[in-house]
Amino acid sequence: MEFVVLLVVLGVLGFAFLRFARWARRKGIGGGVMGPIDEMWHPSADRFRKETAVHEQRVLPPRPGDDDFRP
Repeated sequence: MEFVVLLVVLGVLGFAFLRFARWARRKGIGGGVMGPIDEMWHPSADRFRKETAVHEQRVLPPRPGDDDFRP
């Protein structure tokens, strides 16, 4: 009986962690939490994370045909 309870508890915890991971990835807030752990396993991860942040901050100039501004 104790074994079944242990399996249920581990299953519930695993499901909770999975839901939290999906939520954090969808919101984009996991980088600050997982950054140090990622760097431990992948030393150049910091460079890629900085590249991604710079890329997300870029603003593309409008295309020539997209300016429909008429006073």
